[in-house]
Amino acid sequence: QVQLVESGGGLVQAVGSLRLSCAASGRTFSSYAMGWVRQAPGKEREFVAAISWCGGSTYDNDSVKGRFTISSDHAKNTVYLHMNSLKPEDTAVYYCAAGVYGSSLLQYKYWGQGTQVTVSS
Repeated sequence: QVQLVESGGGLVQAVGSLRLSCAASGRTFSSYAMGWVRQAPGKEREFVAAISWCGGSTYDNDSVKGRFTISSDHAKNTVYLHMNSLKPEDTAVYYCAAGVYGSSLLQYKYWGQGTQVTVSS
């Protein structure tokens, strides 16, 4: 079993930055890849980024490439999403997830409660 708790969301102005954190407990980095998924109002959840247990990462969401970076700290059992040059269209609830490495939401078995990110123009 894996428990995920996100933090770090909030209100930020466009072109600003935020760092989201996801604290994991249970069988975590040694067993699962970690990912970030977001859901904007009225839209479906979409993949943002993922990181494998050995540190490989992927950002199949073109809208965040070059602006967002995923990283992990195994000693702290925490995964981060560093978000720079934020845009109003980045406004969403951001979820942390654990599962099989990849960009399909179906690959992720465990989910956090989400943290709200609001970017004002």
